[in-house]
Amino acid sequence: MIRMKLAALAVAAFSLSASGASAEMLTVGANVGNLPWEFQDQSGEIVGFEVDLATEVAKRLGYDGVDIQNIPFNGLFSAVQSGRIDAAISSITITQERLKSVSFAQPYYDSDQSLSTRTDSEVKGLDTLKGKTVGVDTGSTGDIWATAHQAEYGIGEIRRYEGLQPAMLDLAGGRLDGYISDIPAVAYYIKDKPELAVVARIPTGEQYSMMFAKDSELTSKASEAITALKNEGFVAQIHEKWFGSKPDAGTSSADVRETPKLQ
Repeated sequence: MIRMKLAALAVAAFSLSASGASAEMLTVGANVGNLPWEFQDQSGEIVGFEVDLATEVAKRLGYDGVDIQNIPFNGLFSAVQSGRIDAAISSITITQERLKSVSFAQPYYDSDQSLSTRTDSEVKGLDTLKGKTVGVDTGSTGDIWATAHQAEYGIGEIRRYEGLQPAMLDLAGGRLDGYISDIPAVAYYIKDKPELAVVARIPTGEQYSMMFAKDSELTSKASEAITALKNEGFVAQIHEKWFGSKPDAGTSSADVRETPKLQ
C-alpha cells in the first residue's frame, strides 16, 4: 500500500512538472517604466494597463500567460520583426510608415491631447482660454498645438515645462490656468487628485495597439480577442482601474475598430 501511494505521488509530481514545462507563454516586449502602461510596482511585479490587456489577450489566444521582456522602445521593432518576441506593447502609435514593416491589432486607446485645470477654475474648455496662462511640455505635441492655436483661442501666455510634474504643481498652485498634454499621462496623474480635472479632449488622431511581425497570423487573432474584450467590458474595466474613469464614448477604448491596414 505504501509503495502504491509513493508511486501515485511520484506520478502526480511528474505530471505537475511536465505541465509546468509545457506551459506556452506569449512573449511580449515592453519598455518597462512607461507609466501607466507597463512598469514595476513596489514588489517588482510588472503591471499596467497594457500588461493587463496583453495578459487577457494571450489567454484568449490559448496561451498560459505572457512573458514580458524589458526592451528599450526603439528595440521593440527589430525584436518583433526578427521573431525574438511574439508581440510588443508600450503605447506604440499606429502609423502608415510603421505598417510598411510591422502589423498592428485593432487600436485600444486614442492618445489625444487634453486640457486640464483645477475644478474651481473659470476655465471650462478651450473656448474659455482667452487671456489665460497655459502650460505645455517643451517641444511636445501639446506645445505645437497650443502655439498654432494661441491666436484662435486668445491664449494670453504659453509657459513651457520639462515634464508633467512641475507643470501640474504649478497648475494646482494656481500659477497656471490650464495645462495641455497627452491625455493618458494626465488622466493617470490626476486620478487620485479630485481638485484637478480634464475639461477638454483635443483630437490628434494618435492611436495605440499591440504590434506584431508583418502579416503575422497573431494580428487578426489578437484583434478578435480585443473585440470580445471591448464587448464584454474588460477594456472599460481596466481603463477605469488605471485612469480613474470609463473610456469616452466614440474612442477606440470604447468601440470596436478594424485591424489597421497599409493604405
